[in-house]
Amino acid sequence: MARQLGYKYEYGHRPKIRKNSYQVIEMSTLSVTQASVIVPTFVSQPGNVEAPGIQNLISKLNLQRNLEGGYFVETDRDPLRIPNPFRADDSHTAKLSLDGYQDDSARSASTTIYHLLTPEHPTGVFHRNKARTMHTLHKGRGRYVIIHADQAENGQKARLETFVVGHNVDKGERLQWLVEGGKYKASFLLPDTEHGNESEGLLISETVVPGFEFRDHEFLPADALHNLVTAEQENELRWLLSARA
Repeated sequence: MARQLGYKYEYGHRPKIRKNSYQVIEMSTLSVTQASVIVPTFVSQPGNVEAPGIQNLISKLNLQRNLEGGYFVETDRDPLRIPNPFRADDSHTAKLSLDGYQDDSARSASTTIYHLLTPEHPTGVFHRNKARTMHTLHKGRGRYVIIHADQAENGQKARLETFVVGHNVDKGERLQWLVEGGKYKASFLLPDTEHGNESEGLLISETVVPGFEFRDHEFLPADALHNLVTAEQENELRWLLSARA
């Protein structure tokens, strides 16, 4: 089984909370101590396998390993092809071209996938898409970290935020969340209950509009993280980078 990590923190100040329906911690001015919710909860041990219930879920949903972390399967690709709205956007270009379309003038209107994080594969590394992505929770809990790279101008540091997804809406956990194109996102698994130490996995759906294609995807490179955030935040977030970047 994956091992849960235990941490104790001392908070010098309460994190700044945005006053809206979600409890979102704005990290643009937080110190490492204050932002220390961004730590791994589960760490996979070499040679371990998924628990039987998770193995059954992976089998039933026909999931496969995801380059971003965890597991996924595409469940829908709209046959409607629409003009590619990103054709003139060279802000980031994917290193992979696995979508099978040689013609870059069009995109599927939308695509949808299942995505699963588990105690043995508990992390989704920083990446971004050109298209917007709507996420819908099915089961489990997790934490998301968003780097608003699209809002950083003239060498300024990007705004960061983090929030918990889960079914406890009274505590501000989200059932749905939207990530607009151009923003880097990462996620990691949390215990199924706030003070627990076990998880049966975080299962969500993601709908990308217009539809996902690898050429619209980019992992966050280490040098880009360095430029987007402060030195303290860089140390806090480095573990969420992909080795493929």
